[in-house]
Amino acid sequence: MNTKSTISELPTLELPAELTEMQEAIDGLSTETKLLLQPLFQRVLESTNRRRKILQMVQESIGQLRLDMKYLVFDLEATRRERDELQRQASDFSDEEFGPDAS
Repeated sequence: MNTKSTISELPTLELPAELTEMQEAIDGLSTETKLLLQPLFQRVLESTNRRRKILQMVQESIGQLRLDMKYLVFDLEATRRERDELQRQASDFSDEEFGPDAS
């Protein structure tokens, strides 16, 4: 089993200082203890990276949702303006054709 530091094998993601300190502490232990703790530490690193990726995906999704909401609000406002203009035109047409009392 490889007892080399796994931090250098990870992608270039910035690790929390606590994990770096933990890896350094594990590296300073006896080989037997290191072999016992290294797989557990690797799982912690993988879990940390997985959580970061999930958080990044959630943040991107929220950003996209905000943008989509802005487009929807803009579209709704444009639709309301169009509706109001058509109602005004229909009212004007009705007044011209039938007089103001023929509602």
